[in-house]
Order: sequence, then structure tokens, then C-alpha cells
Amino acid sequence: ADLEGELDDVSNGSRRYQEVLNNFWGNFSTAITEALDLTITEVFVKLNKVLEPHLFPDNHDGLDPKTCPKCGQGSLSMKTARSGGAFIGCDNYPECRYTRNFGPPSLEGSKPELDGKLLGQDSDDNIILRKGRYGFYVQRGEISEELPKPQSFSVPKSWDPAEMTLGKALKLLSLPREIGYHPEDNEVIQGSIGPYGAYIKHNKIYANIPNIMDIFDIGMNRAVEELAKKIASRNPSRELIKDLGEYPEKGGTILVLNGRFGPYIKWGKINATIPKDLNPENIAKEVAIKLVDEKAKKKPKTKRKTSKKPKTKR
Repeated sequence: ADLEGELDDVSNGSRRYQEVLNNFWGNFSTAITEALDLTITEVFVKLNKVLEPHLFPDNHDGLDPKTCPKCGQGSLSMKTARSGGAFIGCDNYPECRYTRNFGPPSLEGSKPELDGKLLGQDSDDNIILRKGRYGFYVQRGEISEELPKPQSFSVPKSWDPAEMTLGKALKLLSLPREIGYHPEDNEVIQGSIGPYGAYIKHNKIYANIPNIMDIFDIGMNRAVEELAKKIASRNPSRELIKDLGEYPEKGGTILVLNGRFGPYIKWGKINATIPKDLNPENIAKEVAIKLVDEKAKKKPKTKRKTSKKPKTKR
């Protein structure tokens, strides 16, 4: 306000502009120099004081909103991780590893008793339930300078966060899990949970699993069968008729499929036609193996090369 009056004086000719600039620059330069000498800690002390009403609002319960809710001894303040993100942490670190996301303690639509709830410990790591921008998730460990991005996994929308336990959280944190290697190409099959539920993945094929709990213990046989069903649904000419299980000793699932030219046996990359006198729905596993072995012994037909006649010039 004083500077604005001085500038008005310069405009009407009652004050020299050099004097106004000298006075302004002297004070401004001094303030900048003092700020440059401040440490990060001193800057954060000032920021905490300015942002205190927003970060630590008074709950009107007579308690200090900056007191750590976990240890009850430390004081909460704003901190930064190496990644550049900000979070609220206890100054009693490392004895107390309480943290919460940057912002008010109670996010819109979340329950304070759930957001930041300690579910238990695993391998000396705290397993915590959090409420983020896209819903609840479980987190292994605390945010710190050494661990700016702890391992986490979203809580399925069909699960009630209030019923989250340590066991369920550890199951989620085990995802995605490797189920095994597909017998056809030896590529890995993975199981996980996404926004639309549980699924298994092989290369670019995704097959949905209706029951989320099945994803934690689904085996290779069912995984290969579900992938085959998915492929069959994309191509009706490859309808799955029967799953005969694994080939003894050699491994790999034997499937009875209905193809474009009729029913056939599929094992890995081998496709064996089923004779017309056999019912594909009742075919025995031993018969299917015999058909596969006979097909494997046959040499693939090679295309006959035809020599192109040279063009004659006219």
C-alpha cells in the first residue's frame, strides 16, 4: 500500500523514481538474501505454520490436531519424499512410522477410522489400509525418503473396506501372481484383479474369472481351460467340447475342440482330426493320446515348388 502511494507520487512528479526504486530494492534484496540462507527444515516450519488450518484443522475435541494418532507422542508435520511428493508424517521417525496423504486427515467420502488403519505387520512391514483418489487400497510399508512409492494394490470394489483383514491384504499384495507356463508356447500365465474383476492373462489374451477369490489359488489346468474358452468365444469355429486334462509325463492340456472342419484333438501345436465313427463328447483320454501321437509321427506336407517360366521379350 505504501509502495502504491509512492508510485502515485512519482507519476505526479512530487517524488524521484530513483529514490523509490532504491528503497524498494534494498528491502527486497535483504529479504531474498535471508531466504536463501534458510534450510529446508526452516522453510517447512514456516509452511506448516501457514498451512496449519488446512492440514491440521481443529476437531473441537480439546486435543491437539497435530499430535500423532499412532504413537501419541510425536507431532505431525509436512514432509517430502525423494520423488518430490508431499505427505504428512510423524517427527518421531523412525520409532514411529505414521504417515498419511497430503491433505486434510478425512478425505471426502472416506471414514477417518479406515483411512490409515493399521491391519498388522508382515516381515516387519506395516500393512496399512488407505483411501486414495480412486478408492481404498492396501499398502506395504510407510512413505519415506527411502521408500517414496511403497508396494500397494487396490481393494476390489465388491469388497467392504471395513472388513479388510491382514490376510486379505497380503493376498492382494501378492498380485499379480505367476500361475505357470502355457504348454503351447511356454509363455507365462498371470492372474490378477483389475477394475472389472479377476482375470488371467496369457500374451494378449485376457480371460475373466467370475469369483475373485479363485484368482489366488487357480491352477494351470483351469487357467488353460479358461483361456481356451476365451479364444473359442472370439472364434465360434473353435468351440470347446471337452477338457481331457494333462498329457501324462509330457504335460500340456489335451482339449477336444469343434473346429471349422469338424471336431479335433488339440495338444500344444498338434491338431488331430477325430474320426467320424467316434463321438467327440465321449472320447477317452487314451484314444485322444493315440490320435495325437499318430498325428505327431506324420511328416507335414511340403508345398511343391513350381518353376516360373522366364518371360520372353517380344
